[in-house]
Amino acid sequence: MYTVRLKKGEERRLLAGHPWVYANEVAAIEGKDKQGSIASVYAADGKFVGKGYINHLSKILVRLISRDQSETIDKEFFRRKIASADEMRRAMGYDDNYRVVFGEGDGLSGLVVDKYGDYLSVQFLCLGTDCRKQEIVEVLVERFRPKGIYERSDVAVREKEGLPLVKGVLYGSVPDTVTIVENGLKIGVSLAEGQKTGYFLDQKDNRAALKRYVKGKRVLDCFSNVGGFALNAAKHGASEVLALDISPAAVEAIAANARANGLEVQAEQCDVFDALRRFRAENRRFDVIVLDPPAFTKSKDTVKAALRGYRDVNAAAMRLLAEGGILVSCSCSQHVSPTMFLKMLSDAAASVGRAPVLLEYRFQGADHPCLAAGEETLYLKVAVLRF
Repeated sequence: MYTVRLKKGEERRLLAGHPWVYANEVAAIEGKDKQGSIASVYAADGKFVGKGYINHLSKILVRLISRDQSETIDKEFFRRKIASADEMRRAMGYDDNYRVVFGEGDGLSGLVVDKYGDYLSVQFLCLGTDCRKQEIVEVLVERFRPKGIYERSDVAVREKEGLPLVKGVLYGSVPDTVTIVENGLKIGVSLAEGQKTGYFLDQKDNRAALKRYVKGKRVLDCFSNVGGFALNAAKHGASEVLALDISPAAVEAIAANARANGLEVQAEQCDVFDALRRFRAENRRFDVIVLDPPAFTKSKDTVKAALRGYRDVNAAAMRLLAEGGILVSCSCSQHVSPTMFLKMLSDAAASVGRAPVLLEYRFQGADHPCLAAGEETLYLKVAVLRF
């Protein structure tokens, strides 16, 4: 087993609950084992800090998963941790579809497990979890008795761990489309081709919250994906719903989901930025606009450029809002802090001569818990503004 000794003072952040030990914080590494094995981490004064996966290829040298020096990281450990994570969700009312395990938020760094009805979608994002894939799958089968488990480890972060991008069925069989029920709506999800693990489960509670703003309103849902916000708006009495997405497959899915629920939603395949400019030229107005774009930055180096992009698209949307209109603006960029996001929205409003009030500031659903000591895990921001 590896023993990692930190430089003086580097343990403070870790003892406060942060799970990542960076290579430049380490004074010495003793022992030898295979990469992805368990390393024990100690402060400079010899105090035990925690234990976790070690990977010399990653800037995150150790990912802590236990603070108990006597704890053994084995199949029973994963059985206990996954059960605890699932029981917490069940107690909060999550049932048909939800995030079962959210990596660091559940003390299982590098592991994501999502439940879609009778199926599971999983991601193994670091070497440590990838080395234990088989036993984790066995635990999931024991607990959930799924009809199938699909792996979506096709995300770039794996390359930083020296891992290839992979996807495919790990257990049972998985159909092309899985139908879930979210907020009383039937939603078709492709575990193989959908976004992230198949669908944006993190926005479920935020989509439900839309109901208080849309009755009798003209609603524009931008970057709609398979229509989550649009369908919730139509269900709760919007007079008109238009959903925009650049993907032809997404637009087809919006139409299919609307039909499955007996709802009227107009779906248009287009570049959202072009559409917003076109609507302004046509002097078109909406009462509610939802902006849920993809992450504009995935590194600290491009945050300034990302904020300019967010400001521009939000300003374009603000110009289309009727008096008293509502903007639901989202950012899933973890490097854009909640404070930075609100400042950007204020700047965007000022640039178009409007002064909104903030009605709600929301985050990812409770099935995506974040660490109080790890702001990286609080990534989704949703501001509800009235103009």
